[in-house]
Amino acid sequence: MLNLMFLTQQGGILKPFAWIMGKILNAIYELVSLVGIHNIAICIVIFTLVIKMLMLPLTIKQQKFSKLSSKMNPELTRIQEKYKGKKDEASVRKQQMEIQEVYDKYGTNPIGGCLPLLITFPILFALIRVIYAVPAYINDVRDLYLGIANVVQGVEGYSTLINDFITNNQIVLQIKFSEDPISAIHLVDVFSNFNMFNWSNFFEIEQFAAIQNVVTNIDGLTVNEVVSQIEHINSFILGMNILDRPGWQFPGILIPIIATVFYYLQSKLAMSSNAGSTVDNPGMQTMKMMNTVMPVISGIFCVFIPIGVGIYWIAGSALQVLQQIFINRYMDKIDVDELIEKSVAKSNKRKAKMGIETGTKMASVAKTSTKGIDTKDTYEQPLKKPTPPTSGKKGGENYKRRDISYSASNIAANANILKDRDKGEK
Repeated sequence: MLNLMFLTQQGGILKPFAWIMGKILNAIYELVSLVGIHNIAICIVIFTLVIKMLMLPLTIKQQKFSKLSSKMNPELTRIQEKYKGKKDEASVRKQQMEIQEVYDKYGTNPIGGCLPLLITFPILFALIRVIYAVPAYINDVRDLYLGIANVVQGVEGYSTLINDFITNNQIVLQIKFSEDPISAIHLVDVFSNFNMFNWSNFFEIEQFAAIQNVVTNIDGLTVNEVVSQIEHINSFILGMNILDRPGWQFPGILIPIIATVFYYLQSKLAMSSNAGSTVDNPGMQTMKMMNTVMPVISGIFCVFIPIGVGIYWIAGSALQVLQQIFINRYMDKIDVDELIEKSVAKSNKRKAKMGIETGTKMASVAKTSTKGIDTKDTYEQPLKKPTPPTSGKKGGENYKRRDISYSASNIAANANILKDRDKGEK
């Protein structure tokens, strides 16, 4: 039973994300089943709501970072203009220091707004894998497919017939298998890729047509009745199936169109909350252009992926629109100066835990690499060794322990920086 649960699941780097997504989706399916609802599309919508609510703190954090950026970006732009075209090591180092000072001033860092994206993408790709292998993650659905697989295994020569069917119908399997006869586990892998047209073609084969009325071990249902349940579980509005790709025909084309519209609305609302940050800020201008182009790209992308993923995309964008409306109202009430003060306090507290001293010259000097700084004319004299004690074994041991060699290059470099800075201040 352990192999049955894990053999068809996603592997590789996405495995832990897919495992978590699968567990949540399975829990939602079992919960809605208690009220008589057996539909994956509805579960995906509820699942999206759960994920969006869990990620709400990160979304608010990203919006706060964007609000800080509206004040911070003009300063960063001036620094970039100041050192434009300067490629020498000293200029690059000074530019990096000044940029870091701006980030310190506002208590943030260059990757502060990227965390939600870094989490969203693994969730999206993991969900795609889960939808491709729903029976591997949702127990009740897996049992339905197993009921059919057990009956199919009773058909003479079923492995050859299945392989021929896969080839003739151009079914792309996510997991390859080579055993003969094909195991029940891998039959589930095959059947989980069937849409209603595949099932119809499947039962046109004489040997499989004969098993349609055979009773399975699933509540005394026949194979035909189990297939009907599976089709109902995978169904969506207007006769669509979550395993199908929308394509360019009606009604499937509605999925990418609706996904594009909601993605665009979401992008517009996100930009409106930071309207002032686009001034003198090429980065935000680029982001504005991306928010115009990306909805179209996402719509085209939805044409070629399963409808189930498109449902997640639409539900996510629709919920994000509602979230963004309330977040914008919340952010409008936040004073920027107060936000900066809190951000700096958190940053200093975090640095204190890491042992980084803030508010001192040496703290800023410590950020500068001393590599390449000339120290030949300063502090070149070696440190004088302490005079050894004239007597006492214990004293001699202490002397040996202190008799070590010190390198003055790094100390000298930092001292030179402090010296030059003091001259400038005077």
